[in-house]
Amino acid sequence: MNLSQRTDAFLRLGNRLRELAPADVDRLASRAGSENSWFTPASVALAIRGIAHMLHEQQLVPWTSAWREPKTKKIIGIAAAGNIPLVGFHDVLCVLLSGHNAKVKLSSQDRALMTWLLNLLMEIEPRFKNKIDTADLLKNIDAAIATGSDNTARYFEYYFRNTPHIIRKNRSSAAIILGEEEDQHLISLGHDVFSYFGLGCRSISKLWVPRHYNFEPLLQAWRSFSPIIQHHKYANNYDYQKSIMLINRTAFLDSGFVMLTESESLVSPISVVFYQTYSDQADLRAQLLTHTDKLQCVASANGWFAGSLPFGKAQMPDVWDYPDRVDTIAFLQKLEG
Repeated sequence: MNLSQRTDAFLRLGNRLRELAPADVDRLASRAGSENSWFTPASVALAIRGIAHMLHEQQLVPWTSAWREPKTKKIIGIAAAGNIPLVGFHDVLCVLLSGHNAKVKLSSQDRALMTWLLNLLMEIEPRFKNKIDTADLLKNIDAAIATGSDNTARYFEYYFRNTPHIIRKNRSSAAIILGEEEDQHLISLGHDVFSYFGLGCRSISKLWVPRHYNFEPLLQAWRSFSPIIQHHKYANNYDYQKSIMLINRTAFLDSGFVMLTESESLVSPISVVFYQTYSDQADLRAQLLTHTDKLQCVASANGWFAGSLPFGKAQMPDVWDYPDRVDTIAFLQKLEG
C-alpha cells in the first residue's frame, strides 16, 4: 500500500466511526466496562468522537502532505496505555500511516476497545492484517513507543535501552482563568476537567486564577457535572480525598462532587482540582514557565492566552497534537538515518 491507499483506509475508518449508532457505542462500552469500570458510555463515546475527528480529510491530508515513503519497513513496538479509552490508537495510526508495521502490547485496561478498533481497520483494509500484530512482549522490534507513569517510564527506559524509543511519562494540563469569563466559558472548562473523570493527560487538573478570585460563579457553572459523583469509583475517591483534607486541616472549597484546594502541584487526585494564584500577566507567565516540561496543554477562554486552547477543546486534539509534544512522525522518519 502507498500513502494514498493507507490514508484512504483511515478515512473510511473515520466514516465508520461517525456512523456508529448510540446503541452500538453502548454495547462497546458494556464490553469495555467489564475490564475497566472507568470506561463509561460517555467516556467511550467521547474517545470515538476524538478519533473520528482525527480521521477526517481536513486532518489527515495536510498532516501527511510532506511525508515520504519509508525505504525499509520497520517493526515498531507500541506499549499502549489504558488510562482512557483508545488512548493508544494515535501511536498505531502514526506507525501504520507512515508505512511501518505495528507490534502492539495492549493495556489490560483497554484490550476490548483497542481489539475492536484494530479489527475494524483490518476489515476495512485487509492488507493491514500483515502490518498489525499484538503481543504480550515487545521483542524483535526496530523501535519502541511506550506510554506510562513516571515509575513505569524508568522500566521502559531500561527495557528499551538498546532500541530507538519514545518513552512518555506523566503529564497533566492546566487552565488559566482571567476572572471575566461568562458562564458558558466556565461550563466548557468543566468538560475539560470532568471528561474521562480527570484521568487523561489532557484533563485539566490545575487552575491559575487571579488573586482574590471569587470561585462561586465557577462552582455554580459546574453544577451540571454533578452526576459524576454517581460513579462508584469517583465517589470513593471523593470521600477519601475529603477525609484526608479534613484530617490534615487543609483549606478547600467543596461543591459536593469536586473539591478545589490551593497547591503548587500540577497533578491533582481524582475529584480534586488544584489552583494557584497570579498577580499579573508577567507573574502568570513566569509560573507557567517552571512547568513547561510537565504540561500537556494549557486552556483559556477562547484561547486568549498565547499558545493555549479554548476552553472545551482540551479533550479533542488534532492529529498533529503529539503526546508529550514529541513528534512521533519525525521519530519514525529518523529511523532510516
